[in-house]
Amino acid sequence: MSATTDPIADLLTRVRNAIKAKKKRVDVPSSNMKKGIVEILKSQKYIHDFMVIEDNKQNVIRIALKYSNGQSAITGLKRISTPGLRTYSPVENLPRVLNGFGVAIVSTSKGLMTERQAKKENVGGEILCEVW
Repeated sequence: MSATTDPIADLLTRVRNAIKAKKKRVDVPSSNMKKGIVEILKSQKYIHDFMVIEDNKQNVIRIALKYSNGQSAITGLKRISTPGLRTYSPVENLPRVLNGFGVAIVSTSKGLMTERQAKKENVGGEILCEVW
């Protein structure tokens, strides 16, 4: 397998494809950044759960997707900041996703958090992606 240049976009694409195929779970190669994103997805109730499966290489995050009445809890995933074009925002310009129905995941100096948490903590940062 080739190394992906954008592991976060890869994570979002794998989740998006698994939802389209109505899969119950999806495996993605692990990293601390991806683990942080998946933890936020769980805390915001977009996924049931996840676990890290240890192997001899880089470990795998197994994500249990969440559906109700055949509809996924995640209706959209969008990568905002990319390796080629980083997108940073001061706290006052953090986006509101779908008027507050979605979340933006922001990488701040205090760690990964949703745009709402970042506003509470009064920190800006790199807008990684939006989920709704």
